[in-house]
Amino acid sequence: MDRRKTKTVKAGNLSIGGDAKISVQSMLNVPSTDIENSVRQALELEQAGCDIVRIAVPDREAVRLIPAIKKELHIPLVADIHFDYRIALEAANAGIDKIRINPGNIGDDSRVKQVADICREKNIPIRIGVNSGSLEKHILEKYGKPTPEALCDSALYHASLLEKFDFDNIVLSMKSSNVDFMNRAYSIAAEKCSYPLHLGVTEAGTERMGIIKSSIGIGSLLLKGIGDTIRVSLTDEPVKEVYAAKDILKALCLNDEGIKFISCPTCGRTRINLIDIAKEAEERLKNCKKNITVAIMGCAVNGPGEAREADIGIAGGNNQGLIFKKGEIVRKVPEDQLLNALVEEIESL
Repeated sequence: MDRRKTKTVKAGNLSIGGDAKISVQSMLNVPSTDIENSVRQALELEQAGCDIVRIAVPDREAVRLIPAIKKELHIPLVADIHFDYRIALEAANAGIDKIRINPGNIGDDSRVKQVADICREKNIPIRIGVNSGSLEKHILEKYGKPTPEALCDSALYHASLLEKFDFDNIVLSMKSSNVDFMNRAYSIAAEKCSYPLHLGVTEAGTERMGIIKSSIGIGSLLLKGIGDTIRVSLTDEPVKEVYAAKDILKALCLNDEGIKFISCPTCGRTRINLIDIAKEAEERLKNCKKNITVAIMGCAVNGPGEAREADIGIAGGNNQGLIFKKGEIVRKVPEDQLLNALVEEIESL
């Protein structure tokens, strides 16, 4: 698919937009006062494959999180700041890689200029993030109520406050908990500006529904070539957000790192415990970085043929299974050894 052309910004050593890969983000949910567990969780996210970690910086005391986490982390760190421009200035001086702040919420032009100046000096990008609950009075008066057009106008309004001071190192987001609403807002913005876009369905819900809504909202935009960095927002452990985001990218063939699984839904011909085998295979191989397709099929008669394009796979029989590569049967294996045999074959590839 053809991606929308955007300018490129850099957060630390990571490029966002342009020809850069679509990056995965998540956010710590440890209290900002708990430095030890904040560092631990940030490292867990990095290990899971997160490209950018965001932290809430609700007050000036929380700025001390930045050097503590950056000392251990190898990926960019983003400070999420609301209202107080002084926190942004201190975060910049503490070594933050990116700042999330809305310029229209921090006071007069002199404050906006101070933030723009220090971020320009230190090459720190700013993400502007708007949602339907925070629209400015003049925009609500124009549209009468929150609309996708209003959301886009709000984001561009905040950007204009930075542009006034010759700052355009900007990423935009226009999130909503309504999938159709956010889809239209981002689509409008994609036509009106060349800034990189941070995609997400905000307040998407707990794991099951949150992943469904995020997959539709984020995935539908990515299919149109819109989006440069993504966050799946879940009321759950942040590491689950990372795995879900990576899976969305894999499903769209936008991420070539890690295994792509295909598996059949099973039927009356299935004679092995395929459901448990498939779940365990995904769990055991979730951190494998090999760019391969693995098939988990229930029927030894049709499996190798239906999954002919898979690099490697298994298909079930009567208490045994087949290992096959590119549709060609390699060997038969007892059911209780099938998964171990598959993992061994993958490790040898």
